[in-house]
Amino acid sequence: MSRQSGNKIRSKGTEKSSREAAAAKRNRGLSRLQKKDFIFLGILALVAIAFLLWFLLGYRKSGNRVEITVDDEFYGTYDLNEEQEIPIEIGGTVTNILLIRDGEADMTEADCPDQICVRHVSISHVGENIVCLPNRVVVSVTGEEEPQLDSVAQ
Repeated sequence: MSRQSGNKIRSKGTEKSSREAAAAKRNRGLSRLQKKDFIFLGILALVAIAFLLWFLLGYRKSGNRVEITVDDEFYGTYDLNEEQEIPIEIGGTVTNILLIRDGEADMTEADCPDQICVRHVSISHVGENIVCLPNRVVVSVTGEEEPQLDSVAQ
């Protein structure tokens, strides 16, 4: 009897140790998988950041003119390569002054109370805008005047 009970104890111990060994092996596999996951996510994050920086900093196309609208009506188009000061008149009164210098447009003066348009940074890339809400003035940078056709479209 003592042999049988001893064998049972040994077999239970052996079963426990084999279960523990299998669990340890699975845990090692999970830790390796987790390390690989972190490496993959890190690489993915670096690629996403690189794409975002390329898009925000390098992909922007410089414009060559600005269009001004006042109260949703066309006011004028001005060349960004020509230095000039443009007084914007509403009802016979100059409300805003737009300065074009060094290929950038900047709102230098406005008679509105909040002066947000005056504090706005200079604009020079296609799609950038300066907006003066109280005076309903919008200055937008646009690209080429006429779309250029490639050899296939011609």
